[in-house]
Amino acid sequence: MAITTEVADAELAVAAALAGATVVREMYGKPLERIDKGAGDFATAADVAAEKAILDMIRAARPGDALLGEESGREGAADAERTWLTDPLCGTLNYAARSMLVAVNVALRTRDGLTAAASADPFNDEVFWTDGEHAHVRHDGVDSKLVPSSASGLVDVNLDPPFPNAPRFLAARLLADPAFMEAFRPRVLSTTLAVAWVAAGRRAAYVTDGHLRDSVHFAAGIAVCRAAGCVVTDLGGGPLHDGAGGLIVAADHETHGTLLGMVGRQATAGRSAP
Repeated sequence: MAITTEVADAELAVAAALAGATVVREMYGKPLERIDKGAGDFATAADVAAEKAILDMIRAARPGDALLGEESGREGAADAERTWLTDPLCGTLNYAARSMLVAVNVALRTRDGLTAAASADPFNDEVFWTDGEHAHVRHDGVDSKLVPSSASGLVDVNLDPPFPNAPRFLAARLLADPAFMEAFRPRVLSTTLAVAWVAAGRRAAYVTDGHLRDSVHFAAGIAVCRAAGCVVTDLGGGPLHDGAGGLIVAADHETHGTLLGMVGRQATAGRSAP
C-alpha cells in the first residue's frame, strides 16, 4: 500500500506497525547490540531499527504531526494536537531471550483522545487495530471483528516495575489472593500484546500498575480494547490517565467488578496494617 497524506489514520497505524513488525521478525535470533537504559532495562538494535521504520513512514505521511517514540523520545511540540505514540518492540527482554511474545505498538492521540491504533504480533501475522470506533484483527489481509469474552478465565498481570501504587497495590500480591486463584488463571507474558488479547477474547482481563498518561506501551492496546467494548479503568475503577492510576482491562463488567474488588481489598488491608 502506498502511504500518502490521503491514507486514513487507522490504515497508517496498521501499515506503520506492520513495518516495525517486519524489522522485528527479520532481526529475530541474530546477535544484537544492547543499549543500556539503567535499572536492568535495555533496548536492542532491533528496537531502534523497528522504531525508525515506523517513524519514517509516519513522517512521510503526516509531516506536521508530533512523534513520541520509546527509543527516540519526542519530536514536535508537547502540546501538539496530533501525536503518534510508538513502542517498536514491547517485550524486549522476551525478544532478547529468543521468546516470540512481543508486540509492535502505534497509536495516535488527538484532542479527541486515542483515535487510531494498531498492535502487531510480528510472529503470528496479526495486527489488532482500531479507527477509534471499531476494533478488528487483520490476518493475511483479512479483517475480523474483535469480540471480547471472559470464557477463558485467563488474566494477565504485569509484574514489571515501577510500582507507584505500592504498598496500596502490588500485582504479585494479587496473584497470591485465594479469591483470584479461585476465580481466574494467571498469566504473566511481559508484553502488551496481552492487552489486545482481551479485546480478542483470548484473555478475560489484564491488570498493571504504573503511569498511563501518554504511555507508548499501553496506548494502542487501550484504544483497541475500548473500541471493542471492553471495560477499561484505572485500579480504582475511575478514568484512565489521572496520575499513576494503573490499569484494569476486562472483557465484561462482571470480570471487571471481581478484579476491582480484589484490588480494593489490597488497599483496605494496606490502610489497616500497623
